[in-house]
Order: sequence, then structure tokens, then C-alpha cells
Amino acid sequence: MKAIKRVDVAVLMILFLVNPCFGQNDAKQIWTEGVEHAAQGNFNEAKEEFEKALKVDPSYGSAKRALKVIEDALDQKIKSKTAIHLFQGIAYGIKGQWDESIAEINKALELNPRYGYIYVCRGLTYANKGQYDKAIADYTKAIEINPRSDIAYNNRGVAYAKKGQFDKAITDNNKAIELNPKYAYAYNNSVKHYFLLDIIIHPYILLTS
Repeated sequence: MKAIKRVDVAVLMILFLVNPCFGQNDAKQIWTEGVEHAAQGNFNEAKEEFEKALKVDPSYGSAKRALKVIEDALDQKIKSKTAIHLFQGIAYGIKGQWDESIAEINKALELNPRYGYIYVCRGLTYANKGQYDKAIADYTKAIEINPRSDIAYNNRGVAYAKKGQFDKAITDNNKAIELNPKYAYAYNNSVKHYFLLDIIIHPYILLTS
């Protein structure tokens, strides 16, 4: 029973200190509107929406990453069509149209195959389809391109957990935390995966009191 109590305390502390839901409902709606603008090539309007989302919730990672893509497109670090296809893929993903999402993201990769965040987005789409091996491969590629990609480590950890590989999941979640100590979702995932691993190793804790 001590193991369960220890995990529960950790969860409560994390939820108290870094609540990942705080302010994100409104920020997500604004981010979604920005994605629609970006998918149509209206980068300045998209930039304004992503910046607005971050004013509502400065910790909203989706808006931060989307803003970075827009800035890279405006600075011509990536092709404009790359950003358009990527955001069209994200827009399809928001609607749950995974095959259409992957098709658009693949077009973005053809234009800029060394832009790591594209692999993160495709990996997330594969994960939503339940294709976790493909998701892990894409997250791994994103990490090869950018070894400091906290989202790639966190998402790969989640994919490992879906396959029941909780030791690998914890390692990746902890790496994401090391790279970004303010990454609330990585903290939550790490605690959850520690808990699930503990149940597998010590299943009797659920039967004792």
C-alpha cells in the first residue's frame, strides 16, 4: 500500500504545481483557428492567433510549436508550401481524418525532409491510428534531427507505454523533463508510467491494504 500512497502524493503535487489543463481550453480554440489560417497560407493571421493563444496560456506547447513553424516559414527557413501542407495535415488530424492528415504531412516531408517537427506530427497521427511502431520510428527520426526535441521524447514515451514497454516510456518521459523542466505533460506521463510499471512488477499492491 505504501507504493500506491507514494504515487498518489506525487500525482497530487504535480497537478497542484503544474496543472496542464489550466487555461488550455480557450487557448486550444484560438490555436485551432490559427491552424485554419496557416493551412490556407495566411501566415500573418495565423501568427496573430498563435500569439493570442500564448497570451491566454503561456505554457500551451501546441501554440509555441505552431508559432515556430510560422516564423520559420516567414524567415524562409522552410518552404511556404511545407508549412501549408503541414498545417493542412494538422487540420485533418483535428477532425480525426488520419489518412488525409498523413497524406498532407508526407507532402511537407517531401519538401523539407530535415525538418524534425514534421516527423513529430506524423508520429502523432500514426499513434492516433494505433500504429505505434511507425509512431516510434518517426519520433526517433525527429530526435536524430533535433536531439533536444522534448515533445519527440515525450510522445515516444507515450507510444512505448501503449506497447507495454513502460521502462522505455519512463526513460523517454524523464529525458523530456530534463530538456524542459516545465513540461507538465511529461511529468504527468512519467508518474503514470512509473505507476503502471510498479503494478506489473508488484501486482499484489492492488490486493493489499
